[in-house]
Amino acid sequence: MIETISSPWPWYVAGALIGLIVPALLILGNKHFGISSNLRHICAACIPSSIPFFKYDWKKESWNLFFIGGIFIGGFIAAQFLGSDAPIIIHPDLANELAGYGITDLSGMVPVQLFEIHDLFTVRGFVMMVGGGFLVGFGTRYAGGCTSGHAIMGLSNLQWPSLVATICFMVGGFVMANFVLPYILSL
Repeated sequence: MIETISSPWPWYVAGALIGLIVPALLILGNKHFGISSNLRHICAACIPSSIPFFKYDWKKESWNLFFIGGIFIGGFIAAQFLGSDAPIIIHPDLANELAGYGITDLSGMVPVQLFEIHDLFTVRGFVMMVGGGFLVGFGTRYAGGCTSGHAIMGLSNLQWPSLVATICFMVGGFVMANFVLPYILSL
């Protein structure tokens, strides 16, 4: 049983399980799947203010906060008890390309040379961590939701704005990975 849980699952099994979340949420209580709205719920619960954006009944959405809590607990359990000491396997072409940018330690989930605290005080680190975080937050708010909310929930509900947003996410990802990221890594 532990081997089944700790080994990677095929995309068609994991994708089907994620896809089944949408009808389950709709059938069990007309709930919508999405992650980014939880920050709004947390702010509405913790920051008493007169900001109209935070004046709503956030308690009706408290189930989603438990969902996020489950993600954190599940991530902790997976990292502590189901992790493997096996090295991360990436394609040799990608390893060679990253080595050209000085990124050679690929032993963890993220390259060590990109995500060390002292890198935050370099131009490249600042652009990637702070600038990237701002753009993700701004884009999520501007698009009216995150990639999971639009691509999983919105598309399954046949919402036109979610189709447009998902296409824009994909195009932005391709542009970022092929044009912008190589430029940033060369800084």
